[in-house]
Amino acid sequence: MVTEQLKDGYDVVVVGGGAAGLSGALMLGRARRSVVVIDAGAPRNAPASGVHGLLAREGMAPSELLERGRAEVRGYGGQVVPGEVVTVSRTDDGFAVTLADGRTVHARRLLVTTGLVDELPELPGLRERWGRDVLHCPYCHGWEVRDQAIGILGTGPMAVHQALLFRQWSDDITLFSHTMPSPTKEEAEQLAARGITVIDGAMASVEIVDDRLAGVRLTDGTLIRREALAFAPRMVARTDFLAALGLSSVLHPSGMGEHIPSDMTGRTDVPGVWVAGNVTDLSAQVGGAAAAGAFAAAQINADLVTEDTRRAVAAYRNTFSPENEARVSELVSADRRHGIR
Repeated sequence: MVTEQLKDGYDVVVVGGGAAGLSGALMLGRARRSVVVIDAGAPRNAPASGVHGLLAREGMAPSELLERGRAEVRGYGGQVVPGEVVTVSRTDDGFAVTLADGRTVHARRLLVTTGLVDELPELPGLRERWGRDVLHCPYCHGWEVRDQAIGILGTGPMAVHQALLFRQWSDDITLFSHTMPSPTKEEAEQLAARGITVIDGAMASVEIVDDRLAGVRLTDGTLIRREALAFAPRMVARTDFLAALGLSSVLHPSGMGEHIPSDMTGRTDVPGVWVAGNVTDLSAQVGGAAAAGAFAAAQINADLVTEDTRRAVAAYRNTFSPENEARVSELVSADRRHGIR
């Protein structure tokens, strides 16, 4: 990534250089706002081979998508700067954003697009295959594993729902109960009706052969052959740096993890702070995150326009007050007496 020198202050600092952050910065740049994206360089979808479900960019490598986005932001005068934000504090006219290397930059408004962290079960082999043949989203990866033998790792209440979803892409689905609650009578009937096998017992490891998932091994030593494995990780928004503002993640209504709540525009409870992408919408895919970033940026620009207008009116009233107008008239009259036009 190109290293750029930070200015002291910007209209907007965007924290997070993924699809939501870059899309927001692009919108702000086109609105002729001074904007910088602080990018920690740890995109959630880095392990994936391609971005899916994004019109006209289907299958594009995540790294290529981000590089194109950075170039577009820079094309409108925006900056993209590598760095990790460690804290944000309130100032008289906005925010002070402090980076891990000690640099501080000031912003009138803040757009937080730091995404989330997927909390993975501590199973040998699982993390190494994450985003490859260990998956979570059927809409992101279902087509790539269609008609394969797919296992569903039961780690929470969403496991049955996930098994039923993946059944759309393959008729060979096995649900491993692992640590999930036992299926209800209704759920068990649904699974049986869809031909989904349920195997009780905890999983011990993910078996890998020749750099491919070969199956899962249970704690009793049994190896169940599978070509792909899916589960619903607990998703936690990256928000520790916002603590000084009194803004922290809370449990998402779905129970899927923690997020920063916001209104429909991305506005948070802290004035001047907006959020977009997975940091607030845990289930957003790349297209949805990008759209949310652009929409939040438009709201931020409108908010700044309101502030700029308020300041302009105050300055106008001060300049053209009756007292000032009388003084200007006196000076003009004096000039004319001395032959100055």
